[in-house]
Amino acid sequence: MTGKIFAVIVLMISALPVFAQVEVKSSIDSASIYIGQQAHITLDVTIRQGMKLVLPEFKPQQHITPGVEVLEQSVADTLRFGDGMLKVSRIYTLTSFDENIYYLPPMNVNVDGKDYKSRELALKVFTVEVDTLHPENFYPPKDVQNNPFKWEDWSMLFWLGVLLSVLTVVLYYLYTRLRENKPVMAKVRFVKRIPPHKKAMSEIERIKADNLASSENQKEYYTKLTETLRKYIEERFGFCAMEMTSSEIISGLEANGDSEMIKELGELFDTADLVKFAKHSTLANENDENLVNAIHFINTTKKEDQPQVERVEPKLTTEEVHGMRRRRVLKWSIGILAGVCVGILVYIIYNAAVLLSYEIEIWSF
Repeated sequence: MTGKIFAVIVLMISALPVFAQVEVKSSIDSASIYIGQQAHITLDVTIRQGMKLVLPEFKPQQHITPGVEVLEQSVADTLRFGDGMLKVSRIYTLTSFDENIYYLPPMNVNVDGKDYKSRELALKVFTVEVDTLHPENFYPPKDVQNNPFKWEDWSMLFWLGVLLSVLTVVLYYLYTRLRENKPVMAKVRFVKRIPPHKKAMSEIERIKADNLASSENQKEYYTKLTETLRKYIEERFGFCAMEMTSSEIISGLEANGDSEMIKELGELFDTADLVKFAKHSTLANENDENLVNAIHFINTTKKEDQPQVERVEPKLTTEEVHGMRRRRVLKWSIGILAGVCVGILVYIIYNAAVLLSYEIEIWSF
């Protein structure tokens, strides 16, 4: 007899850790509800990691007790502790349509083939008081009503629409001004440039072909010869030889070239001045010598490496320059204004779509 008692005690002591490893708790968030309202039972089961747990399962609208049905059950949520323990929770949503005080039986939990029960719960269901003495106060169900219009939701989009309309009118006005302000066709031309020495030599060849050196009209001969040299000097050395006297031209050339060459050129200009202004007569060989000196001066001072193509910039009037500036300002203004209009339009469309979808969702609900 004593041995049996000792064995029972040993079994009880060995089973204590197992029972201590499993803990079942249940709670309800509201012990009383009105008909049709919902209550939630939370079932918490604490077990050791590795144990096999089976929670109670209910189908939708299945009664947990007569008069109380389960609407839905949540997915089990697991919380891990540091000592190898787990806490598994599940929420059951209940409702009832009969006034009464209901006894909610314990929930059965199976852990490693053993059943554990939660504590008992109670739920009181109230009915809505109805004034049966004054039936005229009862009204039929109301129709579906539209969501009331709220100005504050649409006011910003409205004023942005007004601003967009004004900007569109301004944009159209600027566009018409741009079309009326015709562009100035200012094109840069590239022309073939003849070097100054080639033009001068061509003119001297023409003088030689006309036999002006041997003609009796010496004034015409020296006028054309000095005019050819003046044009060459002006293009070659860059000072206005056509408007200068012979002495001024010689002074301007003193810093360039050989002094003997300039001396010969000076004698040529002096002879030309005497012929043109003092009716001086020269001999034929003197005319030939001056022609040779002119050719020698050109060949000595010519530049072979000058560009063969010349860039000719267009010369615009003040009105044309102002017109080009106005077109440039109009283009920039139209581009910026068009970008602002597009941005405002996208903003209005996006926010209007959001508001409409929100109202449609409310109406459908």
